[in-house]
Amino acid sequence: QVQLVESGGGSVQAGDSLRLSCTAPGFTSSRCGMDWYRQAAGKQREWVSTISFPDSTSYADSVKGRFTISKDTVKDTVYLQMDSLKPDDTAMYSCQARGPVCTMRFRRGQGTQVTVSS
Repeated sequence: QVQLVESGGGSVQAGDSLRLSCTAPGFTSSRCGMDWYRQAAGKQREWVSTISFPDSTSYADSVKGRFTISKDTVKDTVYLQMDSLKPDDTAMYSCQARGPVCTMRFRRGQGTQVTVSS
């Protein structure tokens, strides 16, 4: 099993941008899709966005128009570009491969913290 590794989180001001990365060797050649989730302190885990093979994307209403998911097949990386960040976006963000076959092959990452202050 290959570990997914997230990076790119940080502490920013409202209105700023961040780009999160989720990397695993062999991911983009696997034909697996990828989900981004987030979990704020004291709240349930929330689905944020999906990129399905080959390139279809979907977003939660709360982030639509502000977040963009994409992938780089050369770097085996899925990105989550987050613009116009709000304090409500503060959470631990993690990536997860889609479907039982893919989740068996790629282990969910530890997450990366995003903190947005007003």
